[in-house]
Amino acid sequence: MTDDDLDLGKHAFVTGGGSGVGATIAQSLAENGYAVTIMGRNEAALEDVANGHEAIGWVTGDVTDPASVQNCMDQAINGAGPICTVIANAGAAKSKPFKAMTIADLDDMLSVNLKGVFNCFQTALPHMEKAKRGRMIAIASTAGLKGYPYVSGYCAAKHGAIGLVKGLAVELAKTNITVNAICPGFIETPMLERSIENIVAKTGMSEEQAAKSLRAGNPQDRFIQTDEIAASVLWLCSDAARSVNGAVIPITGGEI
Repeated sequence: MTDDDLDLGKHAFVTGGGSGVGATIAQSLAENGYAVTIMGRNEAALEDVANGHEAIGWVTGDVTDPASVQNCMDQAINGAGPICTVIANAGAAKSKPFKAMTIADLDDMLSVNLKGVFNCFQTALPHMEKAKRGRMIAIASTAGLKGYPYVSGYCAAKHGAIGLVKGLAVELAKTNITVNAICPGFIETPMLERSIENIVAKTGMSEEQAAKSLRAGNPQDRFIQTDEIAASVLWLCSDAARSVNGAVIPITGGEI
């Protein structure tokens, strides 16, 4: 399939699509007329998300590896046409006191949370330039806007992703390609469950106490839901958001 075979604006590529935020974004886009390709490392999880959605295809790969991203996008394009929307959602967090961190720990955080965004945006850019339109959206974090203890590597990577978004947005401003970031607070996902388990293991708190400690940063005293992130993505992908570029959108209940 070539770039001229179908509507150039309706194929979205979503990383980290096998669960949580990525899965909800993919399903929401599919329900709103997009062909969607989800990328991740867990084949069974990807297949489960795509099940029942004819508009969703999936590819397995690693966002930290540029060659893997290229291969995944090539497969996606062969299956559903040129990619003009990229949602760089794949991410990982690791908790450790700064004095105990190694350079390998920092590299792990940068590889997924910053270089993964870079790899996806750069690989998709030529297709967007040919189409003369595009949407690049990074799912970042409040950790890209403020600091949190014991996750300095994660904070550094997310701050870097926001810097990448802001710089690239200006660079591409005259191309009809927009670049934006969404910064959620704590979202009710499997990653949050792992964070709660980590707090329990390190502090002896109950799960309920650990969850309460994380909710405390949100003035609404609740966790963000994945559909709230998906709704913002849909808006940024729409023509109504054509002048929204270089924006960093916090979804935090008022924390930021």
